[in-house]
Amino acid sequence: MTSTQRIALVTGGSRGIGAACAKRLAADGFSVYLTYVSRPEAAQAVCEAIAAGGGTARAFALDTADRDAVAAFFGSEIKDQGVLQVLVNNAGVTRDGLIMRMKDEDWDAVIGVNLSGAFACLREAAKIMLKQRSGRIVNITSVVGMTGNAGQANYASAKAGLIGLTKAAALELASRGVTVNAVAPGFIETDMTASLPEKVREELLGRIPLKRLGQAEDVAAAVSYLASDQAAYVTGQVLSVNGGMYM
Repeated sequence: MTSTQRIALVTGGSRGIGAACAKRLAADGFSVYLTYVSRPEAAQAVCEAIAAGGGTARAFALDTADRDAVAAFFGSEIKDQGVLQVLVNNAGVTRDGLIMRMKDEDWDAVIGVNLSGAFACLREAAKIMLKQRSGRIVNITSVVGMTGNAGQANYASAKAGLIGLTKAAALELASRGVTVNAVAPGFIETDMTASLPEKVREELLGRIPLKRLGQAEDVAAAVSYLASDQAAYVTGQVLSVNGGMYM
């Protein structure tokens, strides 16, 4: 990899929204780095799909909740390897449960990956991008970060926190040409939604004006825009991709 190649880093890029983002950014001409925690075969499959389409991609095992590991990864695999043009903070986990029954470890796990992990990656990326005087950071939040959701106090809190992080970081990094935005998906066709009971799916569709669940590619298209030159004057924003579902 040469120093002139533009790198797009997608955390949690082995499946779902992350995989779609990785493929779209590769199609946009970026050399894609994607991270995963489990399922290395899925991450490799994404890399192979990108290569088949004429792009380049590499997969790395990384637990974003481990701040020391994040710092080491950026130092060894990102710094001086090319121009880090894009960071997509997508890695996330869920540990659903009612507040009264939620275990401390379930709260900590979700906040650790979805919010603290995103912060750790953003901080390391910012060090590189500020020196470059350019870069695009896109945080994947969620509609529930704006509306809340019963049984997901930990997840909703983490995603709401990501919105605050986005806005604060946008203010801090703007003077060096680095933009920070968020994409807030609604209910998207993923492994998680595929397992929903039919009755629950029908109830969800009743709340979505477009009367369908979104596709991962819908989210990837929004990320692609925010990562592009066309979005150079867009920062501190939350772009909702939810089919019109706001309540």
